[in-house]
Amino acid sequence: QVQLVESGGGLVQAGGSLRLSCAASGSGFNIGVMGWYRQAPGKQRELVATITSDGRTNSADSVKGRFTISRDNAKNTVWLQMNSLKPEDTAVYYCTAKILNINVWGQGTQVTVSS
Repeated sequence: QVQLVESGGGLVQAGGSLRLSCAASGSGFNIGVMGWYRQAPGKQRELVATITSDGRTNSADSVKGRFTISRDNAKNTVWLQMNSLKPEDTAVYYCTAKILNINVWGQGTQVTVSS
């Protein structure tokens, strides 16, 4: 059974940085697209950024130039480097990975940006 374990959330002041990590546990599987989504209170979950196994990335316009997604296929790990954080980035951030054509989700990690 594959699980995604996230870490790195927390409280930061506006303009600060955080780095989220997500590691897939287990072995013997290939991971397709990995990514990060977020959900703020009272809002729908939205895409933040994705990365394919060969390194192609896609990100929401609201985070372009501030957030960077990266991955290490050997470690089954994806990261989200978040710089120049804004209060509107406050949300629960969820890691996701496509494994055997199934979207697997992490438990989420809270990111709070104070003004």
